[in-house]
Amino acid sequence: MTEQAKTRPEFRNINVFTDLPTYRLPVAAKLSIMHRVSGMIMFFLLPFVIWMFDKSLSSEISFGAFTSVFVGTWGWLAKLVCLALIWAYLHHFCAGVRHLLMDVNHHMVTKEFGKSSALACFVISLLLTIALGAKLFGLY
Repeated sequence: MTEQAKTRPEFRNINVFTDLPTYRLPVAAKLSIMHRVSGMIMFFLLPFVIWMFDKSLSSEISFGAFTSVFVGTWGWLAKLVCLALIWAYLHHFCAGVRHLLMDVNHHMVTKEFGKSSALACFVISLLLTIALGAKLFGLY
């Protein structure tokens, strides 16, 4: 056995309360997890999207009913669901473009590019979500 193998810590029983909070994921890993989460959010909100699409295109009366949902007493909840859907789509799109770029250009698959592109994806998707969320909530 080498000297390095003797000094490395050996984890046989991982304690959720002591070991997991001290473990730091890289930014690219967090982006990958959030990419999966955003895909699940879009999947579970698909009935809401289909309902919105149906109500907005069926007739003028159904469009009026559709827009009244966002102004009524539960309008803030409908807007928050739409905001979650906006974030999920934008984040999933930005992370997907990042993955496509890394698949096409194999020289981009480095630790440094992974970190910088993950940060760029987070920033771009959050800025776009804030801009569209401000429009959704009527700030401009």
